[in-house]
Amino acid sequence: MLKIEFLYWGMSSIAFKKILVGFAFSPNLKANIFESLRMANYFEGELIFIHAGSKTPEKESRFRDIVASSPVRASKITIEWRVGNPVRTLLAASKEFDVDLIMLGALKRENVVKFYLGSIARKITRKAKCSVLLLINPSVERKPCQHIVVNGFDSPQTRHTIESSFVVAKALGAKKISLVEEISQSKVAISVDDDRSLRQATIKKEKLRRQEQTRVKDVLKKLPSKLTTNINWTTQSIFGRRGYSIGHYAKVVRADLLVMNAQENLSFIDWLITRDLEHILAELPTDVLIINSKENE
Repeated sequence: MLKIEFLYWGMSSIAFKKILVGFAFSPNLKANIFESLRMANYFEGELIFIHAGSKTPEKESRFRDIVASSPVRASKITIEWRVGNPVRTLLAASKEFDVDLIMLGALKRENVVKFYLGSIARKITRKAKCSVLLLINPSVERKPCQHIVVNGFDSPQTRHTIESSFVVAKALGAKKISLVEEISQSKVAISVDDDRSLRQATIKKEKLRRQEQTRVKDVLKKLPSKLTTNINWTTQSIFGRRGYSIGHYAKVVRADLLVMNAQENLSFIDWLITRDLEHILAELPTDVLIINSKENE
């Protein structure tokens, strides 16, 4: 099994040592359990499984049989059965166990609510004080993670997110990372109505693109070479709505994982304007990992 030696340098390193998994007795139960066990194995972490519902001998037997059938083992497994609201139950457990990551099953579209899907996953993602991994297509058999798309937003959180994406890539064996900088069309601020204004807009866009790529590359220069070795990384600038454009890009290139900053603490007006994660959560393009550094709380 692939293991990773965790690295520590100037910025805080990510380590999913405690992983909380919200599970329900859905058709994807076995796949979700197997994915969780693999994740814990990659990061040498322990698993805390939480079911927001009653415990019965049949449910417990089914769950334990699935865990026992997996070829992958976790260092430690805790199973909790708690009756209550799924969102409040999982958030309380994440705080109680001081977890580093919450794993949840999720639908591609947010308009259906059942199991840990749709708006339940969305609410947990908004309120969680740790990183969250949303799986839209869990698999019993391991599917290789080959291409990771990462946000390169101009935000204080982005440095940690980029750093974390390379650690995750090493753990999962991914060989390609695309760092996407989304640039708002409003920054161009030129009305194109003739050849001259078209040239001005083109020049302005190219200048903005170079600025964004330089900013992201400056972050990459500070990563240790052994973290970036054997990973083919590229930068990609996209003009469009923040959150929506990167989700569309991840879908078009068929990325295996999209890594995003956690939602910043915004005023209500700012939230209405930006809503980076809201666009992603409304229609998940692929599995999504939302990085939330405990040290940045």
